[in-house]
Amino acid sequence: MTSDTDPQAVLPAAAAAASQAPTSADLAALVESLLFVAAAPTPVARLAQVLETNVEAVEAALAALTAACQHGQRGLRVQRRGDHVQLVSMPEAATCIERFLGLDLSSKLSQAALETLAVIAYRQPVTRADIEAVRGVNCDGVLRTLITRELVEAVGRLEQAGRPFLYGTTFRFLQYLGLDSLTALPALPESAGP
Repeated sequence: MTSDTDPQAVLPAAAAAASQAPTSADLAALVESLLFVAAAPTPVARLAQVLETNVEAVEAALAALTAACQHGQRGLRVQRRGDHVQLVSMPEAATCIERFLGLDLSSKLSQAALETLAVIAYRQPVTRADIEAVRGVNCDGVLRTLITRELVEAVGRLEQAGRPFLYGTTFRFLQYLGLDSLTALPALPESAGP
């Protein structure tokens, strides 16, 4: 089958189109493609650099992509922590994905681990002593478990005697709970005071 289009004429036209600034819809699709192939959470500034545009344009594309993923029949979500973003599967697919990948479905967190994780999630960055003050018990073993499972990480050190570690949640924490960002954490109930 022959074509009426001259291949030599198509190449310059394609090159010219590629050199023009992408439309907002094109930019959202390009951001989605980059996040799809990214091996780790990616800084927004890196996306802007690769796409040769500004951070504001990438933020607008991320907002459009997030809306499309939430409101469409899509199996992906945009997950964000600070200025880093990544593409993840929708939380509702977790059981099917675990079964497909042959993951151990019995490895649930203990009540102590969940309590410790909640303290860290809502108060981060927080020291081990602060966690123990809230829970009223030693949390060394539970904290080690959460770090091993990559749900919690040391995010710095407190500038005081002994320089204790400050702990915060990770991207894996967001994935574990099926959250898009820390802002999606449910609000804490107001404490009933006297």
